Amino acid sequence: MIYTLTFNPALDYILTPEGSAIGSVTRTVSEKLLPGGKGINVSIVLNNLGIKTTALGFTAGFTGYELERLLCEMGVSCDFVKLDEGTTRINVKIRSNPEREINARGPKLDDKHLAALFEKLDRLTDGDILVLAGSVPNGVNRNIYRTICERLVDKDLKIVLDAEGSLLEDSLCCKPFLIKPNHHELGAIFSRELTTKSEIAEAAAELRCRGAKNVFVSMAADGGILAGEDGSIFYSPAPKGTLINSTGAGDSAVAGFLAGYFKTKSLVNALMWGLACGSASAFSENLAQATDFSLLLRQMSEENIVYL
Repeated sequence: MIYTLTFNPALDYILTPEGSAIGSVTRTVSEKLLPGGKGINVSIVLNNLGIKTTALGFTAGFTGYELERLLCEMGVSCDFVKLDEGTTRINVKIRSNPEREINARGPKLDDKHLAALFEKLDRLTDGDILVLAGSVPNGVNRNIYRTICERLVDKDLKIVLDAEGSLLEDSLCCKPFLIKPNHHELGAIFSRELTTKSEIAEAAAELRCRGAKNVFVSMAADGGILAGEDGSIFYSPAPKGTLINSTGAGDSAVAGFLAGYFKTKSLVNALMWGLACGSASAFSENLAQATDFSLLLRQMSEENIVYL
């Protein structure tokens, strides 16, 4: 079973206004209310590809109930810790020129909530996959992902980390199965801008040396690089298409990578599946659907793989 963990999930309220005038009433052309959060996005996309997951995390209040209702409506299994106070956050995303996002802080977690989460994590069994994705709320220790990895060290799990900064770096010693920084996040780890494939490949290889088994670096329209656990480093271009919405594309790439790897047992295929799935979300108003993913995957070929 694949489990995803989102510490601070959200309802994403996506508004497209008639115009961008400031200081006057602006009406909307369209509105959407969708489940949000990096781990939740991974669960949704895997579900769209026919792979069942269980979404873990924390919910609170009437917005938490609505989040779970929407996920259940999509067919995504949930096992959230329900908080006594506060509300699951609503993030407002305004599709205008320029685009704007207003992200709420979310409810506060305390030790009893974390204990309830640990109890659920302790039920994971050998062979399970755990995806730890996104940031954590204020008040939660920044080494929480490492704490989780160390707690589960005696289980034969594959752990995926999709996070930034210390959340990621402090957990590398736990040898996660996969990490997926984009090239900007990778550069931030080394405090420099990475502009060439060779620079990105070198930095990805360094993170593998620090403990990560597989390092998948997404580069938006420029494709992606994988430093694999077998010692190989290779590049693949991304499918061609028109960018519509980049939100969730990175999460979709994680979902595609996992689907590709566990269905084909090939790192090359996993990279191509990840790029096709990320692109399927980027070229759509919504997260990747199986039909769009399949069409884009047909653009991918091992002939275009470049070993670095």
